Amino acid sequence: MGNAGILFVDDDRAILALVREYLAEVGYRVEVVDNGVKALEMIKDTPFDIVFTDIKMPDIDGLELLSAIKEYRPETEVIIVTGHGSMESAIKAMKFGSYDYLQKPFKLNVLKIIIDRIVEEKNLKQEKIVLKARVTDRHRYEGLVGISPRMQQIYDLIDRMKASSPNVLVEGESGTGKELTAHVIHRTSGRGQRPFTAVACKSLMKGVSADGTAQKLSEVLKSAEESTLFLDEVCELPAAVQAPLAALLMECRAAGDKGLRRPARVVAATNRVVKEALAKGHLDKDLHAALCDVFIQMPPLRERKEDICLLINHFLQQFNAKSEKKVLSVAPEAMDYLFGYGWPGNVIQLENVIERAFALGVEMVIQIDDLPAEIKTAGEISRMH
Repeated sequence: MGNAGILFVDDDRAILALVREYLAEVGYRVEVVDNGVKALEMIKDTPFDIVFTDIKMPDIDGLELLSAIKEYRPETEVIIVTGHGSMESAIKAMKFGSYDYLQKPFKLNVLKIIIDRIVEEKNLKQEKIVLKARVTDRHRYEGLVGISPRMQQIYDLIDRMKASSPNVLVEGESGTGKELTAHVIHRTSGRGQRPFTAVACKSLMKGVSADGTAQKLSEVLKSAEESTLFLDEVCELPAAVQAPLAALLMECRAAGDKGLRRPARVVAATNRVVKEALAKGHLDKDLHAALCDVFIQMPPLRERKEDICLLINHFLQQFNAKSEKKVLSVAPEAMDYLFGYGWPGNVIQLENVIERAFALGVEMVIQIDDLPAEIKTAGEISRMH
């Protein structure tokens, strides 16, 4: 990170001295300059990774400098530094390609937060280029989003299943995207043009005996022939239902092997750990054998935090398409809180955070005050330590 080249432009020399001292102390290569004309000359001669520029300066102001930087060095990220009363210009700058804005007075550690995030994103982009050269990396796959190694493995598994229709068992905590993964498996298969039938196993049992539930499942399986059947929370089925379901799946498979019919392709999901479910009798061994031709583990969001920025951008695009008010980004300090949070509700919880910001009428940038109380509290506790 210390290799990142930083240029800070401001006509206040006292600010320049403080910034130079702080950034040098935390290990960055930093240059400072007190006007836009000199800054532009330096940028033409030297490639900087990141430029912070005050918006109000003599000769060349921050917006003009931003425009010139994007012409000469489009890969350089620019952060506009603004005082009170010039927020409208800062927002305009973001529309013209500024990475973010920083409002005066600011704490010096906020500079490091912004720089670290840009460097991390640049590193991820570089890793992505390398991985793409090996034709293995995608930041999204159908509706799934993520550049992390765990998500790449899932994309690869789905790719390898396209030519056949094995049954699949998907394990993952609530909110990790099990049903979405089932939809992607269906859409990318040879059955993609056929209906996708989703069944919530808990709902199926309401007010019905074990025999009645097994009969319902038999009927659903028959109606889903040549298509895909998604069984959600399959481990919640009682043992008296799981055993006959296993036998039924084996019977369907045998008929399929003989070419008598094309049975339903079953994708089942559980939020239990499968090994523990087998050991404790929550999942019948024969049913596991019938379902688990391919096993997919959906990683919790806390174990793939490198995907958070991509997911946020994905959800911003999604909600911006539906909303008159536009939200372009998350403020650096708010992003720091999001990266530090544990995400017990996983991807669905992150989506809800972004949707909540739109519902609250946030304009342009999501700030710390726009985050739910539990995330703010966790962030404040983390900073105390």
